Parts: sequence; structure tokens; C-alpha cells
Amino acid sequence: MNVLWRTLLVLLRAKRIRRRDGLLPLDAVSSVTLTTLPTDIDLLRHMNNGRYLSLFDLGRWDMTTRTGLAEAFRRNRWYAVVSSETITFRKSLQLWQRFDVETRWVGHDEKALYLEHRATVDGEVYARAIVRVRVLRRSGGSVSHEEVFAALGIDIDLPNVDPWIHDWAAASALPSTRSHAPSIWD
Repeated sequence: MNVLWRTLLVLLRAKRIRRRDGLLPLDAVSSVTLTTLPTDIDLLRHMNNGRYLSLFDLGRWDMTTRTGLAEAFRRNRWYAVVSSETITFRKSLQLWQRFDVETRWVGHDEKALYLEHRATVDGEVYARAIVRVRVLRRSGGSVSHEEVFAALGIDIDLPNVDPWIHDWAAASALPSTRSHAPSIWD
């Protein structure tokens, strides 16, 4: 709810751009221009580190709407969930500073799709996140990559992700939801 109005504005803008320009290719970079608002900053007067991931969600909304994924998800009763994400900060975004959230697919593995988000100012990277996403059915179970691409009516295969991303995904994974996962501190 903390970025509800921005989400609605991004969705309306993405639908307008899609009507005007057609579908965005799945392997293209989508971009949303935002401004650091007073509700985004922390006591140090720069963008709060937790806010970046919320604003990167806006990049995913833009990209899924403009590529047709959102429509395919609705039609097939699918939804996407973030299973893990990592972010690295380089420079701080200041109050009222304009920046772009750039989003693109970077690859896949057997179970998930991977996206990269960047917060940029005048083409310079301020922060970057890698996000691991799974597509699930409302009726239960996972959706294969082949089904996702077929629903879009495209014949594309995203590249396998860089080895370090596989290592990160494996190292940060929690047990399956069907497994016991007690909170025990060493």
C-alpha cells in the first residue's frame, strides 16, 4: 500500500504507452521515471534502502504490462512471486531527485526467471537489484517457461543466468514450504 498511487499511475502510463507503441519485446529494457519523495527518505535524508525494492516493483509492473505478461497472467489465472532478491547500492538518491527505474529480464534456470532492476540518474547506476521470480497457478503448481512464452505468442528463450546468480540463488534459498524450517540461532 505504501506506493499504491504510484503503482496506479505507472499502470495507467504503461497501458497508454502499450496502446500507442505496441508490445514491448520481452528482452527489451523498460524504464519508469520517478522522483524521490519525502515518504521515501530516511533520517539521513536520502532514499531509504528498503524503499528501493518497493519502487523496483513499479518497474516490474511497467514491464509486465507493456510486454503483455500481465494480460497473459490474468487470462491464465497465473501470478508471479518474488522468491529472492539481492540489491547493491552505489550512490544515494536525495530528496526530490529524479531517477529512472530500468528493468529487464536477464535469464532463467529450471524453476525461475531472473530480472535486473537499476536505479539510474542520467544513465549512471546508483543501485542494482537481481530478482528471482516464480510464476505460479492460482489453482496450485508452477508454470513452465515454455507456457509463459507460448501465452505471449512468442518464440524466445531467455539466456541462462550468469554463474554467480546461480550461486547466489542456491546460497540464499530457504527450505521448501513443504519442509520444516525452525528458527534456531547458532
